Amino acid sequence: MAAAWPRRPRFVAGNWKMHRTPAEGAALARELAELLRARAACEVAVCPPFTGIAGVVEALRDTGIHVGGQNLHAEPQGAFTGEVSGAMLRAAGCRFVIVGHSERRHGCGEDDATVARKLRAALRDGLTPIVCVGETLAERDGDQMADVLVRQVLGAYDGLDAATAKATVVAYEPVWAIGTGRVATPAQACAAHQLLRAALDRVSGPGVGRQVAILYGGSVNADNAASLFAEEEIDGALVGGASLQAASFWKIVAAAGSGA
Repeated sequence: MAAAWPRRPRFVAGNWKMHRTPAEGAALARELAELLRARAACEVAVCPPFTGIAGVVEALRDTGIHVGGQNLHAEPQGAFTGEVSGAMLRAAGCRFVIVGHSERRHGCGEDDATVARKLRAALRDGLTPIVCVGETLAERDGDQMADVLVRQVLGAYDGLDAATAKATVVAYEPVWAIGTGRVATPAQACAAHQLLRAALDRVSGPGVGRQVAILYGGSVNADNAASLFAEEEIDGALVGGASLQAASFWKIVAAAGSGA
């Protein structure tokens, strides 16, 4: 525990995945805006599907709640049917973008090199990347967790200096806990976050790891959020299913704010 180090800002991001039509997304955003108008003591973002970004941005205008994309292409433009560039997301009103989510890595074949290119594309286009890393159940059971996490961080951040690395957010999402209802214990999450901070120090310079916000992202909900946020190593959450209901997401944000 590094008690003498200044507390990193808390941050909670909702990943809506392939849920909510534009109208439904705008309605959910308006509910969130009403619940969060007291301004919780943490940063908040929601990441709707591409089709819903415009309506969500409008619904959240002047609320302090940020909007992010769920993915981007590494190139600024070109013949890439079905893809979206960072510049497009930025122009649409996004501040953040999720990079390397496990569902992209394992469902769409994205490797560490692809994630590295997308991280740099996000920074190039003025977005803050939320860089996802995490191990599968087989990797954890095979005592490969540390190797996997270090490999993913080194692959993504290789060549980035301290100032650039600090302009990113990391999300630890144990693949075995995403959408399964299983949650890493606070001790397991802390151990993983400590590994990630050490890897950031190794690749981008001493002290970088302590200054980068690292979120936990495995089946976070209103019931377990407070116990996770009580840990100094956990700076917030990347929330999946629980972000699709305004009330449950608000409770997670409130738990983060109460421990800030």
